[in-house]
Amino acid sequence: MQPESQNSPSLVVGVPRETMTGERRVALTPDVVRKLARTGFRILIEHGAGEGASFLDSMYEGVGAEIVSDAATLYNSSTVVLKVQRPTDDEVKALKPGTILIALLQPLVSPDLVVKLSERHITAMSMDAIPRITRAQPMDALSSMSTIAGYKAVLLAANSLQKFFPLLMTAAGTIRPAKVLVLGAGVAGLQAIATARRLGAVVEAFDTRPVVKEQVQSLGASFVELDVEHEEAQDAGGYAKELSEEHIRLEKELIRDHAAKADVVITTALIPGRPAPLLLPEETVKGMNPGSVIVDLAAEMGGNCEVTVAGETVVRHDVTIIGLLNLPSTMATDASQMYAKNISTLLEHLAPKGQLNLDMEDAITRGIVVTRDGEILHGPTLAWMKGGVA
Repeated sequence: MQPESQNSPSLVVGVPRETMTGERRVALTPDVVRKLARTGFRILIEHGAGEGASFLDSMYEGVGAEIVSDAATLYNSSTVVLKVQRPTDDEVKALKPGTILIALLQPLVSPDLVVKLSERHITAMSMDAIPRITRAQPMDALSSMSTIAGYKAVLLAANSLQKFFPLLMTAAGTIRPAKVLVLGAGVAGLQAIATARRLGAVVEAFDTRPVVKEQVQSLGASFVELDVEHEEAQDAGGYAKELSEEHIRLEKELIRDHAAKADVVITTALIPGRPAPLLLPEETVKGMNPGSVIVDLAAEMGGNCEVTVAGETVVRHDVTIIGLLNLPSTMATDASQMYAKNISTLLEHLAPKGQLNLDMEDAITRGIVVTRDGEILHGPTLAWMKGGVA
């Protein structure tokens, strides 16, 4: 298929205010708007879109953006709409047919949205479907947001734990450092390890993928090993995948033994398109020390801990379990800066010099396009829906 070009001098890029409860991020920040405006894009920002992340309308106007009074006007005037969160039903209805929508759509967990976007003839692109290839790394929003989540998870744990993280030599004697166990050594897990180490904790990490052992050790943590073959523990893209029942049993036993000695457990294990694996059954929580803390970063997908309550902090068996959602939004300024750079790099890839160039033979473009011209094109989403999960 030949690339599709748009002959207009520039694309009109609209950034609406996020409507999801508690969402403070914004898709573009003033420094990124300045760069895009110089490249040839016309940028529209809905009034107040950046306030939650401390970016005022005047800051956007100062770098060449136009402030639009309401979302309806912005949607009607935009060729491309950039969002952080997936759109609501009302926002989908407000999109003009033919509009390009770029956001964290999570198509595998929101198939109804995919169908609605297709029926609306929206060209929908998902920032959480960026392929894990070298030239796409500057666009990898999942890694950016996972970095923030891993960092913030440790701060939440430190705030809830009634102990110091570092070793302290005091007039009252020596205070031993906290022991932290991190489950999952992806981007969030590695950032959690690094942050806990910076605070002075003794850190252990577990992952089913032996390939991450060197990364864990390079951050000063100990790697908790389970005898699992490399090919069985991860898929072709390097993500953890589901294991056999026997491996899961051995894994839970190993985690139980190490969790019983930990002051803090941070869980980060996710499998794309599936419920989060259960790593901490309630019996494991019962065996932890009173006053211990669990931060479950998989809470939105069902949680790695059996007693996690999504969106809440609860105490069970004298253990505090933190299942707060959308941690990147709690650091909205830097999270927006990182996301804006990810999404603007993608936009420049799709529309060099402000002119659209959708090359469906390009691996990045092909990987992120979920719907186009009334069709669902995203392979994993099609397979998911055909499997009857939707």
